[in-house]
Amino acid sequence: MTTAHRTCPICDSVCGLKIDLDVTGRVTSVRGDDLDPFTGGYLCPKGASIGRLDEDPDRLRHPMIREGDEWREASWDEAFAAVERGINGVIEKYGRDAVAVFFGNPTYHTMAGFLYRMPLIQSLASKNVYSSGTIDHMPKHVVCGHLYGDPFAIAVPDVDRTDYLLVIGANPMESHGSLFCAPDMPKRLRALRKRGGKLVVVDPRRTRTAAMADEHFFVRPGTDPFLLLGVVHTLLEENLATVTLDVNGLDELRELVKEFPPHAVADACGVPADGITRIARGLAAAPTAAVYSRMGGSVVEFGTLTQWLVDVINILTGNLDNPGGTMFAKTAALEVFRTGQPFEWARWHSRVKGYPEVLGELPTATLADEIETPGEGQVRALINIGANQVVAAPNGPRIGKAFDQLDFMVAVDPYLNDTTKHATVILPPPRMLQAPHYDFLMQMVMVRNYTRYSPAALPLDEDQRSEAEILARLTLIAAGAPLAAPTSAIDEGFIGQLLTGATQMPGSPVEGMDVADLRATIEGDDGVEQILDTLLKFGSYGLSLAKLKEQPHGIDLGPLEPRLKELLTTPSGRVELTPEAIVSDLARLRAKAAEPVPEMLLIGRRQLRSNNSWLHNVKSLVGGSNKCILHVNPADMAKYGLGERAVVRSAVSELIVDVEPTDVVMPGVVSLPHGWGHKGGRQRVAEENAGVNANALTSDLVVDVPSGNAVFNGIPVTVSPYEA
Repeated sequence: MTTAHRTCPICDSVCGLKIDLDVTGRVTSVRGDDLDPFTGGYLCPKGASIGRLDEDPDRLRHPMIREGDEWREASWDEAFAAVERGINGVIEKYGRDAVAVFFGNPTYHTMAGFLYRMPLIQSLASKNVYSSGTIDHMPKHVVCGHLYGDPFAIAVPDVDRTDYLLVIGANPMESHGSLFCAPDMPKRLRALRKRGGKLVVVDPRRTRTAAMADEHFFVRPGTDPFLLLGVVHTLLEENLATVTLDVNGLDELRELVKEFPPHAVADACGVPADGITRIARGLAAAPTAAVYSRMGGSVVEFGTLTQWLVDVINILTGNLDNPGGTMFAKTAALEVFRTGQPFEWARWHSRVKGYPEVLGELPTATLADEIETPGEGQVRALINIGANQVVAAPNGPRIGKAFDQLDFMVAVDPYLNDTTKHATVILPPPRMLQAPHYDFLMQMVMVRNYTRYSPAALPLDEDQRSEAEILARLTLIAAGAPLAAPTSAIDEGFIGQLLTGATQMPGSPVEGMDVADLRATIEGDDGVEQILDTLLKFGSYGLSLAKLKEQPHGIDLGPLEPRLKELLTTPSGRVELTPEAIVSDLARLRAKAAEPVPEMLLIGRRQLRSNNSWLHNVKSLVGGSNKCILHVNPADMAKYGLGERAVVRSAVSELIVDVEPTDVVMPGVVSLPHGWGHKGGRQRVAEENAGVNANALTSDLVVDVPSGNAVFNGIPVTVSPYEA
């Protein structure tokens, strides 16, 4: 029996785990690591089930090649040769823009997924780059880019020191935060209440977070900007603002919000005017306060406006970059994702609909357009890494049909699922416990500065390949390099490419040094570990991989401290409160206010024992509260004569769904969780508990305009009884 100390890689809360394994490598127990200084032994059902997930018998162990409708196992050499023929064949015939790459959510939670992202993009040299960012959090990046010049300058609530926390469209009791890494949120929120602080929640559902709040306001889905404009109006009109930062645009902001007093926006958002005023005064009066919004304020038609107003309120109340307000974490590794240059966007546009690029990506919502529409630059091949767009993307069924039109598709994925069944080749990464782990991106949004490294708990078998080698070979193939290059050459070439980028960062500790000098600092034999070691040594705390290995439970690096001045990269050197690219979208918001309010709106639902589409093949996580069922308010049940099943129709499609009456959703709103509807793959438990694909109802024609983000909440639908 051995015990491995690991960081859980499943969600954003990075919980420390103690995992017992027997001599065969089977997980016998999972406990929270009570010596972890950040997570303190906390463990959620997802982490507790990591052994069953890791040992899932439906996980692929060998490469798969599809011939017609049949799949067969293949050797790695044969699979990579097929990928080389497929990708290079398309490039030679149609050019580089004919190959698209898509990075799914799991790539944010693995070392190789983070480290090989830019080299693969650079090697491919295609404008068709996509990721789960545009079906999730891109509005936040757009806001931070325009306000601070750095799209990765994402401030998180200093929840352990705040006196007032306003949560809008988020359920951190079940998500543990999201773009806000705060494990054991129940304990943290209880501590907030115990010290006399106040928790206020704005949400169309009475979530677990809302249920423990001092005050909960039901809000009509997608109308948060109206409420927040009313808050800003009150702060400025009643002279409650306390701006402590150097800002541009304060006078312009006063003019913009004059038409949005609480009494004028109350009908649009469904929150009473006195409630909006009370929120504004409460935020201003509290010694410290933080406003936080997540999926409910992001995957909506005006997600960028919502996220902009969240930051504006934190600035106006003097709480941005101050203890107890919203603050910026400092990562242990060199922050290679920061360019040191002012934010640029719209450097190119999508071919069919003209959407602007953001962070070098195009919107997921237009990927099907780019595949289906003939002409120069039409996407004919796809490198798909850890993404299940048929379930996760808007109008999922359409994108599944589009995938069948591709000349070639390679998927890096452990499952044959709704999306990878359309691939030509599947390259399965090893089990999570067979991979080293380090949270490059999660440390960027932690509520306390902290770092931890987890070496692989189990060795690779001879017939497996590490995720790093898989992605490195794809990088070489995309660049047109010889397929037969040995792994050491892959690592050498990649390390040089990464470190060259690091030396070019203005103000970087390695600026001006050459790659040879940097390589002299590298220790160890594994390429990914070499890179991490170098980035740690040139990071803010002067750590090394050796030091992290000496502290297997993690290292506490202290509370968050003000650091906006070092992150601010706007051309003016000041915070830009009213960037034109954002405030111009107010015209679209005004037009929306003039439209009739739909009778029924569809929203999603966070589930504690679920995570997007990839935890439904574990028996211990399926059932109970973790099931695909439509929540309907009892008043709407009676109004529409609903029974145990209902037909939900949108402008795109219709679904037959199981129904549960509950007053946790406000009248006029129905809720269906995201990530279900499994069929046609080889995931036995998931298909036995398939549910329905909520994204069959969402349209890929509607996006948040400034960011291109897909819209999943606030979907107009009709609901009627199901008659067999």
